[in-house]
Amino acid sequence: MARARLSSSFHWMAAPAVIFAAGMIVFPFGYAIWLSLSDVALGADPRFIGLGNFARLLADEEFWNGLRLTLFLYVVSLSLQLVLGTWLGLLLARSRSAQGLVRTIMVSPFMLPPVVVGMMAIVILDPSFGIANWLLEQAGLPPGLWLSDPDTVMLTIAALDTWQWTPFVALIVMGGYLSLPQDVFEAAEIDGANGWWRFRRVTLPLLAPTLITAAVLRSVDILRFFDIIYLTTQGGPGTASTTLNILAYRRGFEFFDLGYASAIMVTLSAIVFGSVLVFTRLRRAVTW
Repeated sequence: MARARLSSSFHWMAAPAVIFAAGMIVFPFGYAIWLSLSDVALGADPRFIGLGNFARLLADEEFWNGLRLTLFLYVVSLSLQLVLGTWLGLLLARSRSAQGLVRTIMVSPFMLPPVVVGMMAIVILDPSFGIANWLLEQAGLPPGLWLSDPDTVMLTIAALDTWQWTPFVALIVMGGYLSLPQDVFEAAEIDGANGWWRFRRVTLPLLAPTLITAAVLRSVDILRFFDIIYLTTQGGPGTASTTLNILAYRRGFEFFDLGYASAIMVTLSAIVFGSVLVFTRLRRAVTW
């Protein structure tokens, strides 16, 4: 009886915090949905138009270009981070020397504010005096335009995101690997399995839930990727790096078409929720 009263008291004490947290999530998202269903412009009264803004999306070439670029950045960045992060995480987990120092160095990239990363990229990748082109010239290779070439700008942004967040994935993989039952690996080694076979048949299946967790965390972040793009290119050259986030920002804060910008962000939110749902179901299927 006393335990039941204590549990009830705890629920009542936690209720205000739960209600506040729910309100902080539900109200902004609900308000964005209401804006997406309205014609909202600065200085004018909102007018409900139903799915009119979403109908505009279907006929807007800039939206489809932004969607293509967003998905391109998502696929390339996530693939590189999972592959490189898995390799780096396993390498660090199996190396017992200088782990403390290596972990400290690894943490530093994703602890940097996006403003710092963006400014570093602008200086390093500058076509005139950046060290990246200087190194290419020293190696006898032609210099690159990096952030100024429509053909390479998205790959450059994906490389920046990969540099910053691969260590984050590596730390997750390292933690997951160290928590695995080591007797499984010892048994495979005793049976004569080589390194590549053990990785494909033992390590990778056991690490699958950990990798999917890392993919969920990075999916949410990559799909809402805005700050570094805006700092380095502002969506240019032209519309070569105008992802959905950049497009929504322009429509909302440069053209003050708040209803249409909200429709873009609601669509992007649906993509985020869909990707998380897919990975969540996949994680349940591979849980051992």
